[in-house]
Amino acid sequence: MEGAYDDRDGKIWMDGQLVEWRDAKIHVLTHALHYASSVFEGERCYNGKIFKDREHAERLHFSANCLDFEIPYSVEDLIAAKAETLKANGLTDAYVRAFAWRGAGPDMGVASARNPVRTAIAVWSWGNYYGEAKTKGAKLDIAKWKRPSPETIPHQAKAAGLYMICTMSKHAAEAKGCSDAMMFDYRGYVAEATGANIFFVKDGEVHTPKPDCFLNGLTRQTVVGMLREKGVTVHERHIMPEELEGFQQCWLTGTAAEVTPVGQIGDYNFEVGQLTLDIASDYEKLVRA
Repeated sequence: MEGAYDDRDGKIWMDGQLVEWRDAKIHVLTHALHYASSVFEGERCYNGKIFKDREHAERLHFSANCLDFEIPYSVEDLIAAKAETLKANGLTDAYVRAFAWRGAGPDMGVASARNPVRTAIAVWSWGNYYGEAKTKGAKLDIAKWKRPSPETIPHQAKAAGLYMICTMSKHAAEAKGCSDAMMFDYRGYVAEATGANIFFVKDGEVHTPKPDCFLNGLTRQTVVGMLREKGVTVHERHIMPEELEGFQQCWLTGTAAEVTPVGQIGDYNFEVGQLTLDIASDYEKLVRA
């Protein structure tokens, strides 16, 4: 599939039925367009099977509840709808985007309790999120924006509004020739990249930021479990910026990113080492098992 995302062949599932890709439209006064009342999931389908299918559907419901709305389709409904959409588009290896939002209705202010909740699922072929960085190591900028305090946002939700500073940070990074940006949190600790969690290696042990103010990704949780099964010590803790100099390896995790090595963050360099390569290979085998 090529071209703009609003001008493609295929089917998109919207509110219980499949519609032509180009006809999947909403009104300009949709509440989510103005007030970010939207949640989403990014998922990958491998060999006809969505990895963590149910967990993603459950988290979509959880995120909606965090934003004070309910999705009018059950977890089972969403699982069935994702399968139906993949089949309708003839895809067995694909990226899956399920999302829900407050639509247009009688309310057009901050409050929107009377507006309907809409739900949609789109699928498409999507290769490596970071392109050649998947093998050579991504180059990351350091963002000027910080992940906010959990007292200011529902940080555990995968909500559209929480990605505003991520978009800004990634644009700034790309302007510098980088693939992405690493963000600190409101306290100054290392947090994550704009759309992926981050891991570091030092002397054979793994260190990863404690997800107490940003999303604890499903891929992150999977990789932590894999490392511990391999007997690798994993430290989930607060990481200070000055510690970056002492780490030898680094990688990112996320549904889109999968496991992507990092070669550079700002002025700090990392090797694409054996543990990074091993966990990337193990993850690939797991999702295609």
